[in-house]
Amino acid sequence: MPNQLSQRLRSIGQDFSLEILEGEVARHPENLEALRELASELTSAGRLREGLAVDQKLSQLLPDEPEIHYNLACSLALIGDADEAFRALLRAAELGYDDLAHLERDRDLDALRGDPRFEVVRRAIGGS
Repeated sequence: MPNQLSQRLRSIGQDFSLEILEGEVARHPENLEALRELASELTSAGRLREGLAVDQKLSQLLPDEPEIHYNLACSLALIGDADEAFRALLRAAELGYDDLAHLERDRDLDALRGDPRFEVVRRAIGGS
């Protein structure tokens, strides 16, 4: 029972966070930090397509930020769009994304790991 209660409380907290973030973004669409948090929370809540849409918007607003493209790649991988995910990862690498350790342990990218292109990305980010 305590596990069910704990899960329910987390769900309520997540719903509340999403409601706050969605309201903030509706009132202040230029609030990039709220957009980033919203994308993350939507993805965490399993609302993958909505999270992807926010990540796509962020990549348009901040086209030179490597972490934005990395997060976009994660969203794309989660919905099964490997081709676009690899494009976004390579773009992140071009822009300077260099957190190889995070790349190697990020569960959002699990669907890409068996693809030979993952090694190309790995090398582009700094692995040998």
